[in-house]
Amino acid sequence: MLEDLLEGAGRSIVFGLVGIGLMAVGYLLIDVLTPGKLRDLIFVERNPNASLLLAANQLGISAIVFTAIFTSYDSFGQGLASTVLFGLIGIVIMGAAFLVLDWMTPGKLGDVICTPERHGGALVSAASHFGAALIVCACIA
Repeated sequence: MLEDLLEGAGRSIVFGLVGIGLMAVGYLLIDVLTPGKLRDLIFVERNPNASLLLAANQLGISAIVFTAIFTSYDSFGQGLASTVLFGLIGIVIMGAAFLVLDWMTPGKLGDVICTPERHGGALVSAASHFGAALIVCACIA
């Protein structure tokens, strides 16, 4: 019983670190897609648009990681590999969703995200990110 508990705790640590790593990659994606430094936009300038987009990105990646773990293979190695794979696929799809939305809207979506006033385009972009993540979640399950 103690052995099962320790094994579960070890898996939690590994999956937690993988999830945090994927969330960090998602952060970098948003930083690349938006002009300026994301950390300054959110934590210095308190930009609501950039904050909303990053929050949707992080929640989306978390949903993908959760779904991948929850539906994980019996084998720890296969479950870990599928979590990493689907997490990276989700990040790529979210980036593609941003680029498609950018192509479909007037101006540059990154500039809209960086405006200091709340902008409806940021809400649409956040929904697009989270929706793309949910699509990946459905593919896992």
